[in-house]
Amino acid sequence: MDRPILRNKLYLYLTEFFAGMSVMAVELGASRLLAPYFSSSQIVWTIIIGTIMIAMALGNLYGGRAADKNPNPDKLYGRIIIAAIWIGAIPVVGKYIIIAISGLLIFSVNSNFLVLAGFVACMIIFVFPLFLLGTVTPSLVKFSVDSLDDSGSVVGKLNASNTIGSIIGTFVPTFISIPAVGTSITFLIFSGILLALCIIYFVTSKVNFTKAKKVPISICLFLICCLLGHDNSFAFWQSNLTYEGESIYNYLQVYEDSQKVVLSTNVLFGVQSVYQKEKGPTGMYYDYALASMYMGQDDENAKTKVLVLGNGTGTFATQCKRYFKNTDITGVEIDQKITDLAHEYFELGEDVPVVTYDGRAYLNATDEKYDVIMVDAYQDITIPFQMSSKEFFTQVADHLTENGVMVVNLNMRSQQENNINDYLSDTIGSVFPYIYTADVQGNTNMALYASKDPGIIDRFEERLVTENDPDLIVMMDRVNEGLTAYNPGDLVMTDDKAPVELLGMRVIDEIIAEEVSFYKDIYEREGIQGLIGQL
Repeated sequence: MDRPILRNKLYLYLTEFFAGMSVMAVELGASRLLAPYFSSSQIVWTIIIGTIMIAMALGNLYGGRAADKNPNPDKLYGRIIIAAIWIGAIPVVGKYIIIAISGLLIFSVNSNFLVLAGFVACMIIFVFPLFLLGTVTPSLVKFSVDSLDDSGSVVGKLNASNTIGSIIGTFVPTFISIPAVGTSITFLIFSGILLALCIIYFVTSKVNFTKAKKVPISICLFLICCLLGHDNSFAFWQSNLTYEGESIYNYLQVYEDSQKVVLSTNVLFGVQSVYQKEKGPTGMYYDYALASMYMGQDDENAKTKVLVLGNGTGTFATQCKRYFKNTDITGVEIDQKITDLAHEYFELGEDVPVVTYDGRAYLNATDEKYDVIMVDAYQDITIPFQMSSKEFFTQVADHLTENGVMVVNLNMRSQQENNINDYLSDTIGSVFPYIYTADVQGNTNMALYASKDPGIIDRFEERLVTENDPDLIVMMDRVNEGLTAYNPGDLVMTDDKAPVELLGMRVIDEIIAEEVSFYKDIYEREGIQGLIGQL
């Protein structure tokens, strides 16, 4: 079939280029679409990559057979149009599909919720359009190869075009489009690129009206997607958010009431930071962490040097500055946007310098030693393995003074044997000989204090006797009552082996089971009508 635009193979290479670019953009967009609901852990990435590879493999097989059976380029570009509109529709319906799948599975599965929900969501939302884009390469080979003499060269150029497009499609969403305009509009941008590619083909080919009518229909559908899909809200059921947006690393949500301001990076599981507006002890984990300020400094009149790895909204740093005037605090936070929100909504003072860096990388880059190092990098359901290993905690120990103390916020307390906190505590115990823990009353956090100095508890109690602030006395007495010496076992994680995602998933399954048990009972007794009535 003669199509003038295809006589020059440049257009075929451009088709391959934009197809490869769109596949990678959709893959990265998929991670950002799923992250607010299922986290951005290695497990979620594995699901995304696996399902996309399934789609591409099936597309390659189908595309090759279809090209041999009926080598009609109109059909290929028709498939690309369908893929473009489907991708454009993801911002419109994708988040509703995810919530519907989560709602169904949360009542029907007892384990591996994140894996199952993420896999089903990927299969429904992303497999079909990427299957269609997977048909591009074998079809273009059919249209491009004129003879066996140049087949190797042509196929090589097509693969190179696809690879170059994939490279650009990897960097543009991560560093440009998602931080600038968000995930939803990123999907629409690449949908529009594919659609424009097909419109050029059909318009220049002057096909008959029966085939050409798909062009105005697709344009109308794309415009509808643009009108309905530009909203970046992932928590679409909430209307009172103070801020909602995205950074290079995170989905970010700030909401507040008369008592507190909350930062969340996940709309289904927990929060990252809570700042109480009332100036005083809060009973939150960062107040428990203040006990380290008494443990890590011999001379109460000397300046205390503090490093916060995972500064977040600066709640710990703010409380330190409020109650301990003679402090020198440095925060390390990988996400600059979170630091900006900390200054805007969480009253983080300008007297706390924050370095935009990965916590472990910062330890590699500095020779400073600190009296207190706070590790607060374990975010909701995403625990960075590189900050959970024996090697990491050894680096922390090397950056502490002789009497220095590391305090860690462990935020996934569980009753399961050999849970994530057991692993973290045992790993810390392989580096620090003296470890104490205190459960934070009223939530799932636990504060862990570790040092190579045997006198940290004696120092804490001695300095508490001389404390004059009544609020601090009450708070520290609560910590002191809950302090328990920890005897580490052999559940040690290393850089080579740190299964934090699987361990964290087990705790999430436990939390989900506890949260939905009440509604499951109603559903089993009264069915869907009873459940709707309760909701």
